[in-house]
Amino acid sequence: MTSSFNVHDAAGYEQLMGRWSQKLAPLFINFAGVSDGEKILDVGCGTGSLTFALAKAADLGEIAAIDYSPVFVAEANRRNTDPRINIRQADACALPFEGGTFDRALALLVLHFVPEAGKAVAEMRRVVRPGGLVAAAVWDHLGGMPGMRMMVDTVAALSESGRQLRARYCFQPMMQPGEMKRTFVEQGLVDVKETQLMIRMDYQNFDDYWTPIAAGEGPLGKYVATLDAAERARTSAAVRDAYEAGRPDGPRSFANVAWACRGITP
Repeated sequence: MTSSFNVHDAAGYEQLMGRWSQKLAPLFINFAGVSDGEKILDVGCGTGSLTFALAKAADLGEIAAIDYSPVFVAEANRRNTDPRINIRQADACALPFEGGTFDRALALLVLHFVPEAGKAVAEMRRVVRPGGLVAAAVWDHLGGMPGMRMMVDTVAALSESGRQLRARYCFQPMMQPGEMKRTFVEQGLVDVKETQLMIRMDYQNFDDYWTPIAAGEGPLGKYVATLDAAERARTSAAVRDAYEAGRPDGPRSFANVAWACRGITP
């Protein structure tokens, strides 16, 4: 298995993260660059946030998209109406394409869920032509996601299993400053540049924030699903208290920072 991301339902993922990856996608495309006529590969397409944003960004010749999850592939195919886009199930660490096929290979919010992230970068480099570009972005779980740290810090204060969750969550692959850049260089990419991209996550109320997590979506939802009924109720109440922060329930806005990196295939 080459993805540690936990997904049950496409709609639940959209509420948890898809709506935010849609906001991040245009910033990432601007950083990675695209030009008319190019062939682009979207590695780990999810429900299509980057795939469909690419289709709007330029008059591209072809967009290939892959994901490890059949749930994501089915949903992205259901949404697709663009003949330039081809979506299939595949492994980021064993891409089903010939070398030098694409002008660019992009991965949005994927590499931190790939245990062998370096191998995925190597595969992206392999399928991109000389002079083409490889780019990726991952959330900064440790220092750049206060809305999610709010939950993991709360559960860490409640139990040892919560502390273990925090240790895993904050130090997934590619998340530390300079880590992706080093990996890109190690995999032979040149002119490597790293930057930060920021959006805001805006929630209507606590239920808007908590419902997909309570339903078991994503790494935080996977943790909640392991709790018994009493612990789940205790956790929900504690996270609600953190969300509300002494004020009535309602809208909250959190800054969200991603590390982004790009490099050229020699």
